Amino acid sequence: MKRQFDDLQLGSIELFCLAAELSSFTAAAVAAGVTPAAVSRSVSRLEERLNIRLFVRTTRQIRLTDEGRAYFEQSRTALALLVEAERHIGGQHATPAGRLRISLPTPYAHYRVLPVLPAFRERFPEVEIDVHISNRNVDFADDTYDLSIRGRAPDDSALIARKLEDAELVVVATPDYLRRRGTPKSLDDLLGHECIQFERPSSGRRIPWTFRQNGEDVNVITTGTYAASEDVLGGATLARAGAGLFQTYRFVVEEDLRDGTLVEVLKDLGGSSRPFMLLYPHARHMSTRVRALIDFLIEKFAP
Repeated sequence: MKRQFDDLQLGSIELFCLAAELSSFTAAAVAAGVTPAAVSRSVSRLEERLNIRLFVRTTRQIRLTDEGRAYFEQSRTALALLVEAERHIGGQHATPAGRLRISLPTPYAHYRVLPVLPAFRERFPEVEIDVHISNRNVDFADDTYDLSIRGRAPDDSALIARKLEDAELVVVATPDYLRRRGTPKSLDDLLGHECIQFERPSSGRRIPWTFRQNGEDVNVITTGTYAASEDVLGGATLARAGAGLFQTYRFVVEEDLRDGTLVEVLKDLGGSSRPFMLLYPHARHMSTRVRALIDFLIEKFAP
C-alpha cells in the first residue's frame, strides 16, 4: 500500500477537525496544547494540499466553507474509526475508571436509568457517576457532560444520537375520577374532562396528547385547569390524586395500573410513543468509562 499521509499531515487533519468542532483556532490550540499559530499553519497546509478554502476567517470568528464542512465530516469519521480500531486492539482490556457525568430527563431518570445504575457499578466498580436530572437541554461544551438522554435528536451535528427506545404513551385516571366524571370513549369526549397539562420547558407551550388512529399518529389539543412544568412526574402525581386525566409514559404508571390505583382509558386509540435518545459528542478519544456506560444503556434499553 502506497503511503498517502505523513505524520505532519495527519496531525494537521486532527487540528483542523478540532478547530472545526470548537469554531476557534485559539480554543483548538488550548485543547491540543499547541499555539494558535500552529493550528493556523496546519489548516493552511491542508488548504494548499487540497487546493480549496476550508474556513472563512474574520477578525472575530471562523466558519467552515461548504467544501470545508464536507471535508470535516469525512475526516472526523475517519479519525473516529482509527480511534475505535486502537481501542479494540490496544485498549479493550483497560478497566473503566474515573468520574463521568450524565444528564437525564425526570421520568427516564427515575423509572429507567437510576434503577439500573447499581448493576452498572457492580460491573464497573471503579466508575463514579454524577447524575444531573432536568428536562432542559444541556450544552456539552459549557456544561462538561459526557452523556445525556433526551426525547428527540438534536439539530447539533456535533452530537451523536442513538435511540434507546420508543416509550409508549397512555392516558390514565383514578377509578374515583372516572366514577365522578365518566369514562371517555372517544377523542371528542376529552372536551368534557379535566385534562392535566404539561408545559414544555424550552418554550412554555403545552404539549398536545398523541393517539394512534387509523394507523397514524393524531395530535389532540386538550384543556384543563391543572398544568405542570419542568417535572412531568407532577402530572402523574396529580392524576393519582384524582385531579383528572393525564397522558404519560406507560413505564411511569405501570405499577399503578397493576394495583388499580390508576386505570387506562381510550385503549383503542393507544399505541403512540415518543423516542428517548442517548446523546454524546463526537469524541476523538472517548474514555473507556463513557464507552462502557453507552454500551450498558444500549444493552438495557435499545431494541
